[in-house]
Amino acid sequence: MKNIILYLYLGLLPLIGFSQESNIIEVTGQVVDQDSKEPLPGTSVYIKGSVTGTVSDVNGDFVLRTKLRFPFTVVFSSIGFQPQEVEVQRIGSRLNIALVTQTMLGKEVVISASRMEESQLRSPVAIEKLDIRAIRETPAPSFYDALENVKGVQMTTSSLTFKVSNTRGFNIPNNFRFMQLVDGVDMQAATLGVPLGNAIGPTELDIASVEITPGAASALYGMNAINGMANLITKSPFLYQGLSLYQKTGVNHVDGKDHSPSLLTETAVRYARAFKDKWAFKVNASYMRGTDWRANSATDQNPNNLNTANPAFPALAGDNNPASDAWNRYGDENNNAVTISGVQYGGKSQSFLVRRTGYWERDLVSPTVDNLKFDAALHYRLNEKAELSYGYRVGRMDGVFQRGNKIQLDNVVVQNHRLELKGDDFFVRSYVSIENTGDSYNVKPLADNLQISSSGTNSAWGAIYKSALQAELDHDADLATAMQRARLAADKGRVEPGTAAFNALKNTITEINNWDHGAVIPGAPATGGAWLSQRSRLYHTDAQWDSKDRIRFANLLLGVDARVYEVIPDGNNFVDFSRPLHARTLPGGDNVYYKKFGAFGQLTRAFFGEKLKLYGSLRLDYNPEFDPKLNPRVAAVYTLAEHHNFRASFQNGFRFPSLFEALSYVNNGNVRRVGGLAYINEGLGYLDNSYTLASVNAFNAAVNQDVTDGLTAEQAARNNRSLLAKTDLAATEPERINSFEVGYRSVLLNNSLVIDADAYVNEYAGFLGQVEVAVPLSGEVGTDAGVLDMLAANRARQTRYRVYTNAKNNYRNYGSSLGLTYNFFSRFTLAGNVNYNNIRANAGQDIFVTGFNTPKWAANLSFGNREVLNNLGFNLVWRWQDAFLWESPLANGKVPAYHTVDAQATLKVPSLNATVKVGGANIFNNRYIQYAAGPTIGALYYAAVTFDGLLAR
Repeated sequence: MKNIILYLYLGLLPLIGFSQESNIIEVTGQVVDQDSKEPLPGTSVYIKGSVTGTVSDVNGDFVLRTKLRFPFTVVFSSIGFQPQEVEVQRIGSRLNIALVTQTMLGKEVVISASRMEESQLRSPVAIEKLDIRAIRETPAPSFYDALENVKGVQMTTSSLTFKVSNTRGFNIPNNFRFMQLVDGVDMQAATLGVPLGNAIGPTELDIASVEITPGAASALYGMNAINGMANLITKSPFLYQGLSLYQKTGVNHVDGKDHSPSLLTETAVRYARAFKDKWAFKVNASYMRGTDWRANSATDQNPNNLNTANPAFPALAGDNNPASDAWNRYGDENNNAVTISGVQYGGKSQSFLVRRTGYWERDLVSPTVDNLKFDAALHYRLNEKAELSYGYRVGRMDGVFQRGNKIQLDNVVVQNHRLELKGDDFFVRSYVSIENTGDSYNVKPLADNLQISSSGTNSAWGAIYKSALQAELDHDADLATAMQRARLAADKGRVEPGTAAFNALKNTITEINNWDHGAVIPGAPATGGAWLSQRSRLYHTDAQWDSKDRIRFANLLLGVDARVYEVIPDGNNFVDFSRPLHARTLPGGDNVYYKKFGAFGQLTRAFFGEKLKLYGSLRLDYNPEFDPKLNPRVAAVYTLAEHHNFRASFQNGFRFPSLFEALSYVNNGNVRRVGGLAYINEGLGYLDNSYTLASVNAFNAAVNQDVTDGLTAEQAARNNRSLLAKTDLAATEPERINSFEVGYRSVLLNNSLVIDADAYVNEYAGFLGQVEVAVPLSGEVGTDAGVLDMLAANRARQTRYRVYTNAKNNYRNYGSSLGLTYNFFSRFTLAGNVNYNNIRANAGQDIFVTGFNTPKWAANLSFGNREVLNNLGFNLVWRWQDAFLWESPLANGKVPAYHTVDAQATLKVPSLNATVKVGGANIFNNRYIQYAAGPTIGALYYAAVTFDGLLAR
């Protein structure tokens, strides 16, 4: 393997000298490729320890201006080449730099692990990085898709426009526990409660690198980083100048099973320019349009063997189940269960549980998605040590994502403004994010209100069903057939997908911001809607100072931050809690504020000639709704024999409830989802006067059996009252994690093999989730009246709540991962990783299902060569994950194991500054899902062309 060769020729011309501007030194030179001797345009040239820098022009020449005193160090870096540092000591030198192609591994520098620059090899915690070259060489359709191949990362794809990553367990599609940052700005949409990194984040042309920190990072980054974080870093307009263009055209749904084959197009443009290394700006824009992956599974999560169906009647199993609840059908959930009692069958009076017919997701959401993104930034270098910048980012998106239910996103607009002052050892950053959900709607209340508005309330529908069922049984129809014919009779008048009546009613419902059940009657006020109208603002300021070499015995890092959420009440999802109960759901009122403040300090000390490095940090977070929380972290890195780096860390972290977990107040399908703060419960009783839904279901199943045996409903209720379990919930508290991690990273075999291994144990206390409860209206829990209210026939005498609360049990999960990267003959690279995650079972059942939602085993393997022939490279990635159980409020069930193969070939055209990339994701079209009720993902084939660095000076 070749070493980097650096040529420094002295004395030819005095081209390092004083310009006509007083005290300004100009450092000039040229950068070339050591192998080909060709100039290297676009090489980053900057002075170490300052914000001063520039880029080389099309001839590889550069001019670097500075007021710094000699000596200083100039750093040269270019994509695919080994970075080099040169110390400049005097006037009268010209720097002629020859860089060699990067073939050595383990030289990456990361920031996210400790909030300061350090070698990835000596990071105190596990951290993974995708640099520009890795992003360009990935066969994934976008750099965001490429995160799925990173060691330890689990991706959840809800939509082409909506992807959420997670690490180390407890995965959900709207992940509150995994933070996404773009240039330090949190991408979490406040009221939607979901990270939108791929929807409003950087374009393919502007991304410089992505750093993934698996595991708890809250000791340094605060709330929402309890499971890990992704830090997306964009290109500086000083260092990456010129015009860049990107065009991708692809095709998905190639098998025609969920949709006819469809085109996907994405266009992006970036332009950046610097003026005398003082001012610089950049502008990015992109537009993507395609046909979304479709969720179309009929998996029944309420099979006939459960007590919420009809286990006493085997004839109603399978496709004959009248109480089925399909993954991707809506309107057939538990709130739409109807008890059909008093039916004469088999010589007895029988009771049956049936559910409304519902509508399939494919009929309720649009298959067409698009995503428009724009951002711009203006940078000004105040001096050699400080740079001021303003950035604006906006994204408009469509798509589907899952919260408690599926949400059709339509014209969602999220904006942020960022102002930042930064130097080599500090930054002060403020930003505001503005969210508007546009024309979005909730699929569940849409289905419910379509049914109610066209074929009656549940009780009215059930009465027709019962009459028709009895008539069919009296004419000797078998039970399954009678059930099917009774459903047809009850559904008479129901609007059918594809008809004008269906479309008109759907449009009416999706324009109403009130999810309560009601009939949409022509000429009368509409009372049942599905519109998701949420608006919020997030205000955030943070600052950090690094002591660098100012303190002799250690490095000190200090930081503070403050955040305020401002929610505009819509009367449906978020309300003004200062209003009386009867007026809460009226639109408007005073805006709702949710606040958080934090500060941290970190000490780092090296011992034994830098072989041992110790880290200690302490963070204090305060939310006015809770007591202050301390988050400590201690870590150590030890380097043995120069190549072997061992690390260990322990940290405690807290996560404050998100906005939705703390403050929501939405009625959805006659089940009100409520935040867990104590004052929301006032006058409602769901914390202290309720039964768990699971016990209510068990109670009614036993009552139905006793009624079949001849008891009255009241007698059966009294006999089975012991099955009802009082909830006894406490007000929501922050979720806590204790995390212990060990790891090893090494570069061996003459810097051609990287080994990276880690293992962790996490313990969660106060895990946050949802439990559904029933509050009796006629009496207190435990009284006769309260028990009778729990009868299925008395659904109108109970109020259902889905409450965000803390689990009773502690949960311990654990796992490990191993990653290998090997560079060998003629620039070939073989890399792979294997990941294991598991959870320890608890002896007692909790009040809700926590949903570990993570496969035990997952693996990735890649093989490629960036230049197997002149300017031609390729890459192949095989990915596999084990089957696992998915549990959530929307859907439960097994997610099958799957494996996919991605492939790409890249041709560089240097004369045009162009790259042509042809490839595909899941090229063998192995259809799979990533979570229960999620979309089915198939093959996507694409061709993309990129022009980079045009019009560069």
